[in-house]
Amino acid sequence: MTTTPQPTEADARRVAVGAFVGTALEWYDFFLYGTAASLVFNRLYFATGDPVVATLAAFASFAVGFAARPLGGIVFGHLGDRIGRRACLLITVVMIGAVTGLIGVLPTFADIGVAAPVLLTLLRLLQGVAVGGEWGGAITLAVEHAPPGKRGRYAAMPQIGSPVGTLLSSGAFLLVALLPPEDFDTWGWRLPFLAAFPLLGVALWLRRRVEESPLFDRLLAEDARASAPVRDVVAHAWPALLVGAGSAVLGVGGFYLATTFVISYATGELDLPRPLVLGATLVAAVVEIGVLILGGRLAERFGAARVTVVGGVLSAIVALPMFWLLDTRNAAAVVFGVTLGVAALSVPYAVSGDLLARLFPARVRYSGIALAANLAGIASGFVPLAATAVLAAAGGSSWAPGLLLVGIALVTVVSGLAAPRLYVPDTELTTEGVAGRAGRTG
Repeated sequence: MTTTPQPTEADARRVAVGAFVGTALEWYDFFLYGTAASLVFNRLYFATGDPVVATLAAFASFAVGFAARPLGGIVFGHLGDRIGRRACLLITVVMIGAVTGLIGVLPTFADIGVAAPVLLTLLRLLQGVAVGGEWGGAITLAVEHAPPGKRGRYAAMPQIGSPVGTLLSSGAFLLVALLPPEDFDTWGWRLPFLAAFPLLGVALWLRRRVEESPLFDRLLAEDARASAPVRDVVAHAWPALLVGAGSAVLGVGGFYLATTFVISYATGELDLPRPLVLGATLVAAVVEIGVLILGGRLAERFGAARVTVVGGVLSAIVALPMFWLLDTRNAAAVVFGVTLGVAALSVPYAVSGDLLARLFPARVRYSGIALAANLAGIASGFVPLAATAVLAAAGGSSWAPGLLLVGIALVTVVSGLAAPRLYVPDTELTTEGVAGRAGRTG
């Protein structure tokens, strides 16, 4: 029998840092588009006589990135389970960094007409493909390197890339939003996108230092890889796929409702200053980092599924109060409301990677995690669009998007309750015995 050395904790930390930095860049780029969709793209790329229609069109292009994520999950999930996790993560980080930088030099509707929104949407689609393959690989690599008993904290490391990406993207836009309006529209908004190029260099350097998963090395040595991992997941692990997607939908879709949609709602419907609303997302992101760290530790003590259920219930409770606080138009209340909403939904997001990793065996784990997360991503990408539509249908009353957030939270609660019944054995998270169970999922 081939012996695969267990990774040391130093190895695990290096992998976790590499996963975190790469994921932070990925989410910086992805979130940047959401912020720009609220503040820039609706006016410069989807120019119409109706502000609501322009915003809907901008959010529709935002949703395209999520619709493309399953394609990335399929392609990179297959490659990650066949040729290795590390190689795929190098490809995805290069893709999204390059695409985001190109958005920064894209001419507007006034320059090239209808080609502008078409090209913008195409670049967003490529962003979605890259992100669709990125997160599943980062989680898989982090979990498979983690020491037993400490998987919760290591699985939370790529998650911390999300608020850091928010801090970077919102902070960048907060700075350029201080420019005179004409400078902001002409060139200021492009600077955060162009910054993706140097950030890509840093992320790529760190990713190249990350070693391959020891579990994948074991599967490779024993010739125990799945020949068609995506097919195996869909055919044999579809209950885990659905439960995993449901458990992840609040952390992604709820987040975009509490940030991307709230930015549009607060600056449009409530006429609040852009710096105030962007500042609120920055405060929320800082608090979220603490919640994610705490959530990872709680998962080690109480289990990822229980933490998911508690986080879903908390999010349902605070959904409407978050909007009531926004509606006061009081600066402190606005900041507290956004922070409260994001903190609550960050609880299940903190343990999402740990929970998903436990739903799929090693030979199809990359594919399983990527597909589950991206199924959630499809729905999540349309959340700002749906929230805008229900807000308009409700005559501008915030109870409508608030109830939408309650519904998303309840989906995650039900999925968290169902997840433990579908967990794979703990031995599937270490190198011992992985090859011997190669046929379990087809």
